[in-house]
Amino acid sequence: MDVLTAIFTRRSIRTFEERPVPEEMRETLLRAAMAAPSARNAQPWQFVVIDHRATLMEIAARFPNAQPARTAPLGILVCGDLSLELSKGYWVIDCAAATQNILLAAHGLGLGAVWTGVYPRENRVEGLREMLGIPEHVVPHSLVLIGYPAESPAQVDRFDAKRIHYNRW
Repeated sequence: MDVLTAIFTRRSIRTFEERPVPEEMRETLLRAAMAAPSARNAQPWQFVVIDHRATLMEIAARFPNAQPARTAPLGILVCGDLSLELSKGYWVIDCAAATQNILLAAHGLGLGAVWTGVYPRENRVEGLREMLGIPEHVVPHSLVLIGYPAESPAQVDRFDAKRIHYNRW
């Protein structure tokens, strides 16, 4: 799948088939995440791969926005490692780029994924930090739930020319 097709056809998938994501696909997703651009090439990210059913169910029970974890066979928690950042505050943008790469790579591999927000919601950040044993200098940013799609949302054209300004507002 070419990159523009991936961008225009990717949709958030919230229901997954009951089958595991192969190890080689997991590595490809993580390689894609780590290929993202980052400020000053700091790469201030860490990843927690979650594939234990009980942990995914606990996440779904504790965080209402993470209900897709009930059927997802895999979650990747993208975290910002403050000890690695070179430009203060840019870890948030860097982790968002890594998250987008995971979403696009999943789609390109025939998987489905949904980005569930964590940062800046303190209850989500602290809840996942405590649940997964994440150190204080590492901040949970986003949880991507991944699997084989059990739904096929329609493609949507979100282009809106009224939101484009040339040279000045």
